[in-house]
Amino acid sequence: MEDRYLFRGKRIDNGEWVEGYLSYPFCTKKGNESYYFYAKDSLGFFCRCVVDASTICQCTGLKDKNGKLIWENDLVKDLFSDTIAPIRYGSYQNCFDSTKTENVGFYVDWSVTDKKYMRKDLGYWINMVDAEVIGNTFDNPELLEVQE
Repeated sequence: MEDRYLFRGKRIDNGEWVEGYLSYPFCTKKGNESYYFYAKDSLGFFCRCVVDASTICQCTGLKDKNGKLIWENDLVKDLFSDTIAPIRYGSYQNCFDSTKTENVGFYVDWSVTDKKYMRKDLGYWINMVDAEVIGNTFDNPELLEVQE
């Protein structure tokens, strides 16, 4: 679970995804918010790079059925219905919760599909159903458009 403290983001200079730790925000000349990021280079040493703030995602600390780390804004696929939904962080209600019950944490946002009756708690989908990460909302937005 130490992976849950990791972040990832897309580098400003080359658009590659990097995993690491946030440093502090600053503004570029264009006014876009960016972050210094400490990421491992190809030799395993930490180096400082700049990532686009809109792409920063936190690791959930969980892995999918293939052993792949799951990140905020990843897209998971329900293996039974082939429905795809993004991973989010925040407050949510499950389909069987009372209106007074509110959960906080990482969840599967089925509200972007017509499957609003499905459970949202990420732990259920990873541990009980063996959901699979098939992309993310930045690199694969077309995967969500198909279902709308």
